[in-house]
Amino acid sequence: MRLIVAGQEAATASEFAELALGIDVELFAGPAVESDTDKVVRLAVARDVLRDLAPEPARYARALLNTAERRRAQVWKAAA
Repeated sequence: MRLIVAGQEAATASEFAELALGIDVELFAGPAVESDTDKVVRLAVARDVLRDLAPEPARYARALLNTAERRRAQVWKAAA
């Protein structure tokens, strides 16, 4: 099945979210590896963007933030 939004084809779920909702998934979910400084800056920008989003995209972005934090906590606990 092809996912097409505004005439552009999305190859992944992340691309679909970006095209359909205008959300940069990596901004809210974060990359696999990032420094503490980069994380602080990324989360500050994500909070600013979150305030400007419409309700539906904002719910999705908050879910990305929460899921990413839980996933990092589980990985951190497993590594300890």
